[in-house]
Amino acid sequence: MNFDVCVDMVFQGEIFSKALEKTKEAGITSYEFWSWWDKDIKTILERQKTLNMKCISFCTKFVTLLDPLKRQEYKKGLEESIKTAKDFDVKILISQVGNIIPEKSYNEQWDSMVTGLRECDVVLKKNDITLVVEPLNLMDHPGYFLTDSKEAFRLIKEVDSKNVKLLYDIYHFQVSEGNLIQTITEHIADIGHFHCAGNPGRGNITKGEINYAEIFRIIQKTGYEGYMGLEGKLIENRIENLKDAKLLFDSSK
Repeated sequence: MNFDVCVDMVFQGEIFSKALEKTKEAGITSYEFWSWWDKDIKTILERQKTLNMKCISFCTKFVTLLDPLKRQEYKKGLEESIKTAKDFDVKILISQVGNIIPEKSYNEQWDSMVTGLRECDVVLKKNDITLVVEPLNLMDHPGYFLTDSKEAFRLIKEVDSKNVKLLYDIYHFQVSEGNLIQTITEHIADIGHFHCAGNPGRGNITKGEINYAEIFRIIQKTGYEGYMGLEGKLIENRIENLKDAKLLFDSSK
């Protein structure tokens, strides 16, 4: 397992190039971010090369999967995201599913989500991209459709594609339901990416109620070879906090 930093979260309010420099200063060479369409991609690629860093992942365009009438827009956004992913040599794209549509039934929205993801399978396979679907918690994201791990893993099974997996955000699932270690170990084959942050407060992983040392150790034992992305709000002493987080992560190896 490898470690990366979500610079859009950790370095909120900072210039992107400076965020990369500080991540590197903390001894971390892999990063991810949220939206690509509002950034100067050429400049980021140049800075990444200079710093000898690697981008792991970013988000697809934020279009709901719950409405069939939005499906073509979603697929177009995915194709545009894949094009940018090729510039970075990124193999993982993050997708949210959207908020509940009150006038549609649960089953209608579920079926739209499954069908939409299945229709993306061909373009994902063609471009060797893994799309990781992200559940969120309702405390931070009221109205979001996919919050329960049982439903999330049922979704992955129903889509039935090697190129569609789950983004298991440890912070979100701690807020939503807990039972982290058992859920992770039982479903590790369907997890394509991890996010982590402390709880309460979504701060650093070195503080709070989540025993990250044990969770990291257990994930390492499963043989998972992907990335653990730090997506916490580090308000002060960001470089030192990143060093502490990386030290905790490395201690699990």
